[in-house]
Amino acid sequence: MTEAPAQSEAPTPAGPPVRRGRAGAGAGRLAALLVSPTLLVLTVVVLYPTLMALKESLYGAKGLDPATGFISDTEPFVGLGNYAEIFGDAGARFWNAFWNTTFFTVVTVGLETVIGVAMALIMHKAFKGRGLVRAGILVPWAVPTAISGLLWRWIFNSDGVANALLGQQILWTTEGVHAKVAVIVAEVWKTAPFIGLLVLAGLQVIPTEVYEAARMDGARAARRFWHITLPLVKPALLVAVLFRCMDALRMFDLPYILVGAQKHSVETLSMLAQNEASNVRFGPASAYAVILFLYVFLIALAFVRLLGADLVGGGRAGRRRRTEVTA
Repeated sequence: MTEAPAQSEAPTPAGPPVRRGRAGAGAGRLAALLVSPTLLVLTVVVLYPTLMALKESLYGAKGLDPATGFISDTEPFVGLGNYAEIFGDAGARFWNAFWNTTFFTVVTVGLETVIGVAMALIMHKAFKGRGLVRAGILVPWAVPTAISGLLWRWIFNSDGVANALLGQQILWTTEGVHAKVAVIVAEVWKTAPFIGLLVLAGLQVIPTEVYEAARMDGARAARRFWHITLPLVKPALLVAVLFRCMDALRMFDLPYILVGAQKHSVETLSMLAQNEASNVRFGPASAYAVILFLYVFLIALAFVRLLGADLVGGGRAGRRRRTEVTA
């Protein structure tokens, strides 16, 4: 018997993979070229100042050197001394500013979320004069914060509109709970339209057929809101809340203009850092700025880690819908 000749393997064409690899490399180079201006701007605007603040926080203020007894023209290196002082002798003022910052963030963002969603639902309705209502709602957000602070300072003045409406003589811009209330009202008035604008963008992409099907099934308005509107608008709402949290944690100009500097009841971490810098204590000021940066970074990181899938609409419900559509 004669053996059958061994079958030779067909040669694999090498052309398409090479072309595909070259195309992928070309696309990667193009993407890097397009992103490089943004990375350069972020490096100059964010990374470099952050590193310089971190370096400055390791130095003390110019003045009398306790070791030699002479006046020093250069800033002495103190290492982590500024941070130790913050959590030591200056701890009371730091923790007060920390809790004020956290309190303002939680309360204002919570109120802005509720009011912003209500604004978005109103602006989404089809009625006569809707364009005028949308423009009127967005006006507070367009007003600069400094102008808004001055406006509300006049309103909360001792003989201002607020006391005239309440019929009482309340010193809103002094120490105490009244100062906190004034800052919260002014902040919510200004930034609630921002959340409303982002939620409105999410509402406009919801198909009307979904609501029509729910009405045919007998779902009422409250049920449609909780089971249709809120889940579908959740990615836009979470992005708005994330942006507002990061902005509120850095609150400075509104309480500074509305109430004033060095007010125990409204002093935030940003105001504390500015006060140290204005007194030519750049080391402690940089230490406060670094701690604030880490605080904002950790809050943003936790927010993205816990709710990152929902920020882009990629949660379990989104994956389940994509699986059903693919099947």
